Amino acid sequence: MIMSMTGYGKKETQWEDKRITIEIRALNSKNADINLRTPSFIRELDTEFRKIIAAKMQRGKIDLNVYIEFNGQNAPTKINEAIVNSYMKQLDKLGETPIADRLAIAMRLPDTLSSERESLKEDEKNAVLQLMDEVIEDINTYRADEGAALEKDFQYRIDLIEKYLDDIVEIDPERGLKIEAKLRDALAELKIETDANRFEQELIFYLEKFDITEEKVRLKNHLDYFKKVMQSDEAVGKKLGFIAQEMGREINTIGSKANHAELQKIVVQMKDELEKIKEQLLNVL
Repeated sequence: MIMSMTGYGKKETQWEDKRITIEIRALNSKNADINLRTPSFIRELDTEFRKIIAAKMQRGKIDLNVYIEFNGQNAPTKINEAIVNSYMKQLDKLGETPIADRLAIAMRLPDTLSSERESLKEDEKNAVLQLMDEVIEDINTYRADEGAALEKDFQYRIDLIEKYLDDIVEIDPERGLKIEAKLRDALAELKIETDANRFEQELIFYLEKFDITEEKVRLKNHLDYFKKVMQSDEAVGKKLGFIAQEMGREINTIGSKANHAELQKIVVQMKDELEKIKEQLLNVL
């Protein structure tokens, strides 16, 4: 089952006099790039947050934001009134200014706010972690839905490439005959005597250089394997990327050996579909 790397989730909960909000955004990335923005008094949970995200979301550029809104009198940051009053008196001596302006200046000066860090209670920790699990569950549901759409698109394009491969298989014998006929006509135009046996040996050797039997077989195997891996329950983005690279190699080799206008057109169509697959694979978990 394919999962997308992009997703968004946000949930809130009320705990005593606090409203806790957790927001997670996920984008595509080659590795797990986890960024946390949490209030200072719950920083002790940052390591736990990282472990949970890495285990349940695995890969992507993931931004976690935790917001705490205090509804009561227990906010961890307090205004240091004595220091603010001292600043106000000093500013008053410098010149007459409205009290609101002096207060705004004073509040920007050092030590006007004091932080009283509180330790999280065990049940409060559990409430935060439970809320985070719910957000991740929502994101993974979103990722699965988007992954289903990606899988449908991949299946459509893989089927197209298979159809183009069938077209190549159909015209390949004609291609071989045309290449052989060209060589014989070119030799006839030279009007020189040749050893028939030697010519046949050289002809076989030359035609083998343009033979694409192995490439056709390997490409078909890669297409079948791609479809099989898509059904895996594991994260398959990187593996599908490697398979797509191998498919590209076989298609390129067929193109370099084509020596046939119609076959070359088909190769271009195959490359176009494969590039669309590769582009979408960047977003697969």
